[in-house]
Amino acid sequence: MPFACIYIPNFPVAAALRAEPDLRDRAVAIFEGKAPLEKIIAINESAGELGITREMSKAQGELCSEVTLRQRSALQESSAHAALLDCAQSFSPCVEDSAQDTVLLDLSGMESLLGPVSEIARAIFKRALTLGFKPNVAAAANPEAALIAARGFSGITVIPAGKEADHLGPLPMSVLFAERLDADQKEEAESLFATLDRWGIRNLRALAALPVVALSERLGQRGLHLQQLSRGGTLRTLVPVEAPLIFEEAVELEHPVVLLEPLAFLLNHLLEQVCARLASRALATQELRLILELSNLTGIDDDFENIGIPSESDGSVATQTISQIICSRQTKFTRKLSLPLPMLDAKVFLKLLQLDLNANPPGAPIMKIHLAAEPARPRSAQGGLFLPPAPEPEKLELTLARIAGIVGENRVGALELLDTHHPEGFRMRRFVAEVARKAPQKQTPDSSEAQAAVTALRRLRPPFRVNVLLENGQPARLNCPKKKEIQGEVLWKAGPWRSSGDWWERDAWSRDEWDLAVRNGEAVSFYRLAHDLLGGGWFVEGTYD
Repeated sequence: MPFACIYIPNFPVAAALRAEPDLRDRAVAIFEGKAPLEKIIAINESAGELGITREMSKAQGELCSEVTLRQRSALQESSAHAALLDCAQSFSPCVEDSAQDTVLLDLSGMESLLGPVSEIARAIFKRALTLGFKPNVAAAANPEAALIAARGFSGITVIPAGKEADHLGPLPMSVLFAERLDADQKEEAESLFATLDRWGIRNLRALAALPVVALSERLGQRGLHLQQLSRGGTLRTLVPVEAPLIFEEAVELEHPVVLLEPLAFLLNHLLEQVCARLASRALATQELRLILELSNLTGIDDDFENIGIPSESDGSVATQTISQIICSRQTKFTRKLSLPLPMLDAKVFLKLLQLDLNANPPGAPIMKIHLAAEPARPRSAQGGLFLPPAPEPEKLELTLARIAGIVGENRVGALELLDTHHPEGFRMRRFVAEVARKAPQKQTPDSSEAQAAVTALRRLRPPFRVNVLLENGQPARLNCPKKKEIQGEVLWKAGPWRSSGDWWERDAWSRDEWDLAVRNGEAVSFYRLAHDLLGGGWFVEGTYD
């Protein structure tokens, strides 16, 4: 029964490097605490070579100009931990969340699907690299041996069954206490570690060679348990975790971002991370939510001078105006991108977000970026051999977004008829390309129907307002100030046809409609005339062809 362990060394630094890949080749130190008592809690190898150590104050670390200091971010570590669980659950349904930097996998039955254990370990390592980690991956016959090997050996380690003691022997004793030193039993663990150090026990091989009875007499069950761990002979059942399908990434900026170009660079990185996590779960997304936290929201700066704040001589009026401006400004800027079909293309998402932000800019410097994706099953479609090719959904969505940026968001889409008798009873809805269906076979029309003339009404949008001369309550003459062609004596009329609706709403309507034949010189034209009974206006809404 093989098990695997994924361990991320120096997790606070790894989470920061995952959020800012440009820092991988630089010396990085992570600090936390309240000013002026911030302390460095984690460093990478480059920072250690420059003399930076843990528990050093932030002020001491700033003396070294080659070290990049970053504040510990719980948001980044939470996103990194969620990505670690996504990586593990893409290989096994049984995953134990051992620690923030460690997960255990039960690989029972996975060999027939994914190959030998060594190939599975390499695949896990590659998947973790694509998610922004540099992990240690170990596989063994029991979970504790895999966990200790992952904490002790870098890279990929595969321990054959029965060889656990030989492989774990050279590891230092600190790998057994790495998890305990962060728990509530810190003092007890430190005392036990000091006792073994006084005995000269420096590695797991020396602990495994101690006599069982003598070790039990001196350290009790705690000592026996540590000896079993050093021999790799401890067996237990994993406690599987059911991680929710939440795909969120965030980055906290050290300096505010004002322009859209650097914002697009950061969004591209976040989108790639979200898409990689979705791909590891064989999912796509149909909705993206972007939340930008804005700066300069709790105080007054020089920018307020540009919007007409009264001077100090205005007294309470100035104070009241300033407080109203501060309250009216929003602390968060939210945009939601709804997609017609599930997609998984970071470049398309980035372009759509750029077009949306160009049309709806945040209006203030950005301090934090939060991106969330709603998971959805990938679309499955099969084209027909005898059907015309449909446009790709990604390209179609980009085209519609570009058009919306030019003509307006509410002027792009497909018409949807409303359940009303109003002649303009429709609304714009989002355009979604539908699969072409086989049209029902039409019946052959009779010869009389085929020879009948067809009259079409060509609507005028917007309709032309006209002046109407009435005789006995009926139109007798038209005069359109904006269009000279629409004027003349009414030769023939039909109507009126009265319709009304929505009397219970504010936008109630009531109208009469007429069909007219109007003589303009020697020509005769046919029009649709409407009379707004509530507003009193007359309009020519269309002409008959």
